[in-house]
Amino acid sequence: MPPTVNIAENEVINLDQVDRDILEILQKDGRSSASFIADEIGMSVPAVADRIKKLQESGVIKGFTTLLNHRKVGLDVSAFITVISESSSHYSDVVRETNNSPEILQCFTTTGNGSHVLLALVENTHSLERLLRKIQSWPGVMRTETQIILSSYKGINAVLIP
Repeated sequence: MPPTVNIAENEVINLDQVDRDILEILQKDGRSSASFIADEIGMSVPAVADRIKKLQESGVIKGFTTLLNHRKVGLDVSAFITVISESSSHYSDVVRETNNSPEILQCFTTTGNGSHVLLALVENTHSLERLLRKIQSWPGVMRTETQIILSSYKGINAVLIP
């Protein structure tokens, strides 16, 4: 494993099969213990713990989180919001404002009609309307286009590791 100092965000880390096996288990259940993983892949607990630590330090593992059923916590409306900006000089404004908006789960810089596509999650259509007015007041935003998500059949819970 390369040293952890100054690892670039986009640097590709070479993973061996053991790393891949550990990551596959952790993507299925991020609460899997080093002991469980060690039993699954036939390694010692300290060796697995060391591998996990190195995967974290290298940035391969960005963190551990809990997946929520958003409807069970009162967030019933999700939407893709395409942001059309006046010019690319406002891209950093959009990103800054996005980072200050907890209703926006993801922000993508894109090609095509808009400069950014946002994934938002809110309580109801009234909350969505309020969020859209907020976004439309951001510096450089000309307009937005919104697609309300009716159903979701596949989420991003795991990444296929090449």
